[in-house]
Amino acid sequence: MTENKTLRKVTPSGHREGLIAVEPDNWRKEALISATERAGGTVCSPDEATALIWSAPENPDVLPDFVKDQHDWVQLPFAGIEPFVELLDDQRVWTCGKGVYASAVAEHALAMILSLKRGLVDYSISKSWGKPFGSNLLGSRVLILGGGGIAEELIPMLQPFGCSITVIRKSSLPLSGCGQVLSLDELNSVLPETDVLVIALALTGETEGIINKERLDLLPSQAIVINVARGRHIVTSDLVNALKIKSIAGAGLDVTEPEPLPAGHALWEFSNCLITPHTGNTPEMGIQLLSQRIEENVARYIAGEHLLGCIDIGAGY
Repeated sequence: MTENKTLRKVTPSGHREGLIAVEPDNWRKEALISATERAGGTVCSPDEATALIWSAPENPDVLPDFVKDQHDWVQLPFAGIEPFVELLDDQRVWTCGKGVYASAVAEHALAMILSLKRGLVDYSISKSWGKPFGSNLLGSRVLILGGGGIAEELIPMLQPFGCSITVIRKSSLPLSGCGQVLSLDELNSVLPETDVLVIALALTGETEGIINKERLDLLPSQAIVINVARGRHIVTSDLVNALKIKSIAGAGLDVTEPEPLPAGHALWEFSNCLITPHTGNTPEMGIQLLSQRIEENVARYIAGEHLLGCIDIGAGY
């Protein structure tokens, strides 16, 4: 495949036969085949197909063996494309799972927020009655890093709590239900006024380590940090220190760096740190949601319409 990393600005157009390969063999394949056929696609071998649906996010290295010159569309399964970046080319349209899992991940983020605000992590391990503690989500100032699908799903979930919501993203376009949209260079100015920081943005060179000691120090002591994006958004050692000295009230992590987080790691020692093993979207949830996206995109592909979740190779997501 070519080394050119500029996304070709086209989508397969014109009615197509819908000859689709679904590869490789794994537990997802049957569900994705069913989704393809429901949309009117014909499942065939990669050599016969004009498009490829990749069912194995854990096997990026073997993807080149299945991509053929005649494939003008390749669908990747997850929103995160980091393992595939070096394999992408400008010879075809590439799509991924952007937005597919947003509702499930947003719900998980909300569960983490409420658990930490209400002290449920501490209470769940208590062996005696103890003293009451916790705080309201009602009226909290919520800052969401990233204005994509997770933010779009989370904002309506927060509205019944009367939260003041700010979103940091590249585009200055307003988001429904959001009080203000700011750019990344305004992040430091809004952190001191944040009760809940939710990290829900793509991992790029610009966003890796975006939450570090400097920015953790800007948060007020009652703030909690929720990460449902990628572990490398946070400098782990800086978060450990912030939790140790209690400069923030807590953290909810569905992703970590390193991942999986090894037994004995310092983060496991904090009762105000809620860690889940990247389960904002479980396999059972995920296959249903991914199947819906595959069905929609196959139908669009056959009709020659714009595909959902197109990858901007230059931007890295």
